[in-house]
Amino acid sequence: MTDGMGLRERKKRQTAQLISDVASALFIQRGFDNVTVAEIAEATGVSTKTVFNYFPRKEDLFLDRFPEAVDLMTKAVLERPEGEEPEAALRRLFLGLLERRHPLAGVGPGYERFWRVVAESPALRARARELAEETEDVLAGLFAEAWGAAAADPLPRMAAALVAAAYRTVYLTGLRRLLAGDSVETVLSDHVALLNHAFDAVDQALASLRNAT
Repeated sequence: MTDGMGLRERKKRQTAQLISDVASALFIQRGFDNVTVAEIAEATGVSTKTVFNYFPRKEDLFLDRFPEAVDLMTKAVLERPEGEEPEAALRRLFLGLLERRHPLAGVGPGYERFWRVVAESPALRARARELAEETEDVLAGLFAEAWGAAAADPLPRMAAALVAAAYRTVYLTGLRRLLAGDSVETVLSDHVALLNHAFDAVDQALASLRNAT
């Protein structure tokens, strides 16, 4: 992620990651609502102002990977091979994240601890919903650009909603199994199959919508 960056930008990213890592550890240990930004700043060795310079909202200290997710989806769609539909590029991205055991993949050791913190905090749950809506907006824009759609065309918005719903359903299914105590390896195998099944349904739905317009 830091290849080709200048020293200044690399240091900024390292500082942001350190702040987020320290904050996440404290949130998991004590609960989101029981930790202050001032405590995070002290534990990281920076000022409270510095924390807010990197993370304008406390919730974003814990939900810090959403921007990376948006960047990855944007790159997958914009740099897809000629003739490939956006939803196919997104399926390929999500399967690749699972194969690499990327933290955004949805299945891995310790994920249940992360989501328990979210579940216990109304503020985190609300922010997660906001970020999901923002991500869907980005997807709608990517579909519109890929298809050369007019601003008033509802198809890109429907496509984004279908993709978001499919991914969210698969993600939550895996998460519930992890919370129930199923092993990561078992969940991972089923997760791949379910993700493919969900995107098969998305492909069919979008093909039908495109043919109807």
